[in-house]
Amino acid sequence: MKRVGFGALLLLTSMPALAETPDSGDTAWILTSTALVLFMTIPGLALFYGGLVRNKNVLSVLMQCFALTCLMSLLWFAVGYSLAFTGDGAFIGGFDRVLLAGLTQESLRDSIPESAFALFQMTFAIITPALIVGGFAERMRFSAMLIFSSLWLLLVYVPVCHWVWGGGWLSQLGDRGVMDFAGGVVVHITAGVAAIVAALTLGARRGFPQQPMPPHNMPLTITGAGMLWVGWFGFNGGSALTAGGDAAMAMLVTHLSAAAGAFTWLVAEWVRFDKPSALGAVTGMVAGLGTITPASGYVGPAGALVIGILAGLICFMATNYVKRSLKIDDSLDVFPVHGVGGILGTLLTGIFASNALGLFSGQEAIAIGDQLGVQAIGVVATIGYTAIVSWGLLKLTNGLVGNRVADEEEVEGLDLVLHNERAYDV
Repeated sequence: MKRVGFGALLLLTSMPALAETPDSGDTAWILTSTALVLFMTIPGLALFYGGLVRNKNVLSVLMQCFALTCLMSLLWFAVGYSLAFTGDGAFIGGFDRVLLAGLTQESLRDSIPESAFALFQMTFAIITPALIVGGFAERMRFSAMLIFSSLWLLLVYVPVCHWVWGGGWLSQLGDRGVMDFAGGVVVHITAGVAAIVAALTLGARRGFPQQPMPPHNMPLTITGAGMLWVGWFGFNGGSALTAGGDAAMAMLVTHLSAAAGAFTWLVAEWVRFDKPSALGAVTGMVAGLGTITPASGYVGPAGALVIGILAGLICFMATNYVKRSLKIDDSLDVFPVHGVGGILGTLLTGIFASNALGLFSGQEAIAIGDQLGVQAIGVVATIGYTAIVSWGLLKLTNGLVGNRVADEEEVEGLDLVLHNERAYDV
């Protein structure tokens, strides 16, 4: 029998105490990831969206992103976190952490402080309603946006988050539940569906589709896009909740999918319209990032390459179909990029997560057919629930304050009408 030294014996006898201590490496990584995800909304998404709208509405979009960062943080603190991540209900959580009651410096969530976990998840709760802004940009009242977003967070985002990540019914389907590593279902499908419901409910902007509405400041948009790309390392890599190999692989596949999505969209645009555009490149990047999100902790590099290529191609076709054929004014293409990307990525996770695909294998021992069925149930349930509740909330806010600004106010621009400010001195 091999002799055990005193030091090893001391280590073994002290393990229960060590298990109650947060891992410093994991904690440092989650704190860093939290900052990266917040950076995605302010300033990343704010600048990305701000450059895409007309110059008379740029401040309104920046203001919406900033105000949502504040309000969603307070709602998450008050009740959102508790309903999403405590309790064992199939459809909604409990009230154990209302106002973060009982949360102390010693509270742990796996190997990290629970305060770090709650804050990390808060940044997801911030960016998801902010993504929806792109669906109704340039025409929704600020007051209506605040009311709708608040109710939407509590009645759509929080329940779906609990279903998938908080132990709810979608996490219990099949052998593994719905596989959504970083938010394909929870973030991108919910935001994309809500955005197109909002676009349909509010109606198109004045002049759409006859009047061209090009981005007013592409350098602003490209700057924001770069911030989104970098921030997404925290979004996906941080979702591992450790600083180990899972986080590193999630970051690697995230980068590959973003690059493939951007270049595929660029080429598709070049073939169809004779010239590649900067707008197409950054939109393809976002498509690649959104599509890899649910798969990022499960797939390998080769699988990520395929996911990124499909994201760039399919989201490109979806964007043109929604805008040109259906003539739906989803102002900043939230549904065809985030919604379609989230749906595509969630389904492809059921394929490329499998470790039985040779070069394209992922990291999981799953039966592809069975897991695809589970993924499809998650997609359909989330689309249906989000669409119905979002439509009801928009009807409610319209009855309370009116969703849309008056025609003459829309012509003048939301910056002056709603905030009495101009983005530029002209």
